[in-house]
Amino acid sequence: MATHTPHPDALDPLDEELVRAATHVARTRCRGDEHTMAAAGRARDGRVVTAVNAYHFTGGPCAELVLIGTAAAQGAYELDTIVAVGDRERGVVPPCGRCRQVLLDYFPGAKVIVVVDGGRVRAVPVAELLPVGYVWADHQLAAGEADEEPRS
Repeated sequence: MATHTPHPDALDPLDEELVRAATHVARTRCRGDEHTMAAAGRARDGRVVTAVNAYHFTGGPCAELVLIGTAAAQGAYELDTIVAVGDRERGVVPPCGRCRQVLLDYFPGAKVIVVVDGGRVRAVPVAELLPVGYVWADHQLAAGEADEEPRS
């Protein structure tokens, strides 16, 4: 009996489920110009949380940012994997620069599902999306450091 060995870049079943969840929300909840993107995230406890963007000409939040707030409102403060899907059957869409930075700051160990060369969909570490990124946590003072005398 032949066995199927998945391609090393193939999505695992949990990531495929996440793409399906975001796709379903994009198809059923993204209507008109105000909601054009859906996002799904898998919380550390396994829950899947979904959200849609709130487009506005002033720069309304992307679906990934709404997802962070929605997850927190549901008590899910750690997301392991995130994906965004466009309406009108656009499929997986990579996060914009602002979202990449925010995702890195909130969830530095998370993976983001993106389309890579050749049209393959795979999960990559969020840090790979910002190869020379600014990591906010690296620039915060440790407790008590602000009170110390400057060293000469």
